[in-house]
Amino acid sequence: MSLDMKHLLINLHSILGEINEFKSSQEASIQFVEASYNEKMQEIREQRKKLNAALDELENATLKELDEIRTTLQTSLKKDMAYCNRLKDELKQLSEAVNVLCEKSKKEMEFIASRKSLDKLQESKTYLKENPVKLQSSIMYKANIDIERFLSQHESLGRISPEQLLTVKRKSEYIVKMSSDTSQSFSIYGICCLPSGQVIVTDYGNKKVKLLDKHNNVCSHCECDDPRGIFQITSSEVAVAVNSGVQFISVSNGKLVNGRKVQLPHAAYGIAFHQGALYVTSGTALYLYTLTGSLVKKLYEDTHGRLTGKCCLFCLFLTKNISIIDIFNHL
Repeated sequence: MSLDMKHLLINLHSILGEINEFKSSQEASIQFVEASYNEKMQEIREQRKKLNAALDELENATLKELDEIRTTLQTSLKKDMAYCNRLKDELKQLSEAVNVLCEKSKKEMEFIASRKSLDKLQESKTYLKENPVKLQSSIMYKANIDIERFLSQHESLGRISPEQLLTVKRKSEYIVKMSSDTSQSFSIYGICCLPSGQVIVTDYGNKKVKLLDKHNNVCSHCECDDPRGIFQITSSEVAVAVNSGVQFISVSNGKLVNGRKVQLPHAAYGIAFHQGALYVTSGTALYLYTLTGSLVKKLYEDTHGRLTGKCCLFCLFLTKNISIIDIFNHL
């Protein structure tokens, strides 16, 4: 077999191995998607059970109130019926007794019957006067339309979106130490990649911002006071959170050049740039600033954690959300 054919065969076997590996990965992904689907389906059903239970509680509470109202009305009406029946029976008995006395013409008995009849007539008239004929009692029910309106405003029980899992493909370590570094502690707080492929890192321990070339070698640096977070502003400019301010640094002819610096009335840890505005975290709060350093407003504050809000993540701006990380409380 010629050398060319051997190389061709090796390449064929190599690409075949990669295809098989890719195929196995996709098969595993299909199974993972199915498992994730079943898991989320169960979560949706559990959520529906909770909603059903909540609605059942509301229904039972409403029915209990309805029963109580019915019992109250029925008790009052039955009490009136019982009293009327008693008066009716007594009046009927007196009427029969009067008829008998009229036939026998007994004066003494007539007088007694007359007195009892008059007393009972007066009692009946008084009762009817105090309890006039009422309209038929009914029960009114006014539904809480806010519940139905709230549910109708929502298209689903929640938002469903594909969750892309990040997989570490490759890990490389590069030396960013410089001969002029005074500290052996390299605290790389921030990293930013420019469209040109150059990488800029903040070395907090040595108070430097370092530019790495395409081979990840330090090719330029500039001094900064306590550089922490870093974020790209333009294709050749970044903003760095330094001490109590923001330092703008540009890349010109392969060199880092310090630009203007904006002073802030608080410490600066994390920084992000979105739609022309700067988002800066102070350790306990998140602030919104213009590029000139004018405060727009304080967006959020939490003083419970230690150095809360040390980083502001760009990736969450893509979903119209801002996420703040408390590295000391693991939040």
